[in-house]
Amino acid sequence: MKLSDYKTLIFDCDGVILDSNKVKTQAFFTTALPYGEAAAIALVDYHTANGGISRYRKFEYFLSHIVGRHIDEAALQQLLVAYSSEVHKGLRECQCADGLAELRRLTQGSRWLVASGGDQQELRELFRERGLADLFDGGIFGSPDNKIDILQREVDSANIQLPALFIGDSRYDHVAASHFDMGFVFVQGWTEFEGYIEYCEQHGLKIVDSLKSLLPTLPERIEST
Repeated sequence: MKLSDYKTLIFDCDGVILDSNKVKTQAFFTTALPYGEAAAIALVDYHTANGGISRYRKFEYFLSHIVGRHIDEAALQQLLVAYSSEVHKGLRECQCADGLAELRRLTQGSRWLVASGGDQQELRELFRERGLADLFDGGIFGSPDNKIDILQREVDSANIQLPALFIGDSRYDHVAASHFDMGFVFVQGWTEFEGYIEYCEQHGLKIVDSLKSLLPTLPERIEST
């Protein structure tokens, strides 16, 4: 199936549309530092091993498993606010993927959506500020809903029509896509998933360097996984 034959293209944001993985990794570390450097490093390790999962789940895990306390709503909210403040500037200055507008032009028959682990309200504001929102006619979605719940809701409402292709850079992106028998392409250029080569080989996934790398492949076949 050619890329242009997919009725819906679903994009992760961090590491796919924006070079923002390192921005968020540093923000997790800085936010967790008041709990000690060892705890901050442990959160970063958990974050990079679980790309695509929302900050809400990561900070809940941080408090309950790394810090070792019952979830305190006040402490959780304090972490979320501090993280949001840390990441705000970086998201507005980081690099955007080359070729995005051209890819949109060449797939005019497809509906485009974003399904991200980032905060939904922040994502929508960010995409408006950076002039990206109009590319995604199917909507921009994020946490606190997880990606499987987002995809389920949009499939049920027929906003996502099959065949669909998910373009991501994490294990969880592929897990979410596979849950709905969607095709998947792994973008490696900005990923923080250290074991992605072995994972992609194991699951027979196509790997590309960037979104721009997809442009010459439009006449080619991308097999669903």
